Amino acid sequence: MRIMECIGKVTLSKWNSTLGGASWKIAVPLMHEGLCGKESGRTEPIVVFDEQGAGDGTLMAVSESAEAAAPFHPDTKPIDAYNAAILDNVNVAVT
Repeated sequence: MRIMECIGKVTLSKWNSTLGGASWKIAVPLMHEGLCGKESGRTEPIVVFDEQGAGDGTLMAVSESAEAAAPFHPDTKPIDAYNAAILDNVNVAVT
């Protein structure tokens, strides 16, 4: 699981019928520097399946790969990243 910042949303014209009722967000994974507010701590953005309602600037706990589909077991959903939680506060030790 990684901490990511929501930077936008995705609009789909077609989607798999099992994916209704949620939205897709564009999120940037944050490294240590990114959690401390520095631009250099950001990496390439990814698309995240979001049922939590994250908005721009929201910090999210995102699970990826096989763990992203685990909350839907035994059903299957074709997703690679899932917003598992919206984070109110993140405390980072500055070194």
